[in-house]
Amino acid sequence: MNHLIIYTHPRKSSFNHAILDAVTNNYLQEGEAVIVRDLYGMGFQPALGASEMLGGVGEDIVREQAYVSWADHIVFIYPLWWTGIPAMLKGYIDRVFSYGFAYKYDKGIKTGLLAGMKATIIHTQDKSQEEYEASGMGNALRLTIDEGILTYCGLEVTHHLVFDSMHASTAAERKSWLAQLSKMM
Repeated sequence: MNHLIIYTHPRKSSFNHAILDAVTNNYLQEGEAVIVRDLYGMGFQPALGASEMLGGVGEDIVREQAYVSWADHIVFIYPLWWTGIPAMLKGYIDRVFSYGFAYKYDKGIKTGLLAGMKATIIHTQDKSQEEYEASGMGNALRLTIDEGILTYCGLEVTHHLVFDSMHASTAAERKSWLAQLSKMM
C-alpha cells in the first residue's frame, strides 16, 4: 500500500514529530511505500493565489497532486490550534485539494474525485477529549474535517485519532500512546 503522510508542525522536538516517526517506521517495517510531506520543513506556501481560484496551478501544486494521486492512504498528522487545523495545513488543502482534482460538480451534483482512497487523521490537542465532546466541539471537528473536507473529496476516513491533554501528559503516557499507535497503523 502507498501511504502519503502530510505532516504539519514547526518543531522537530514535538510529540507530533514522534507520531510521524512512529507511523513512518511502522509502515516501512511492514514493507509498505511511504512519502512524507513535511509542510513546514519544505516551506510550503499556504496562501491561495488569485489565478488558482480560476483553475491555474503551479508546478508545486501539480507535484503535490501527483503525491496525492499516488497514495492509497493519506495520513494527516497535526496539532489542533484554535479548535481547527493549522493554517499551513488549511492552505495545503485549499491549494492541493482543488476543484477538478479533488472534487467537481456536474449539473449541480458534487462528485468526490478521491474516491477509493482512505484517510487517517491523527491530531494532538491540549484540552481533554471530554471537554471537546461536552461542548459539542468534538462533533464540530469531525463534521468540518472528516466530513466537510475529506469525505467531501471522496476519501474514506478510517480513523480519527486524538491525543489529548498534551501539556498534562507524562513521558510514560506518551510512550504508551506511541506503542498503541504502532499497533493501530
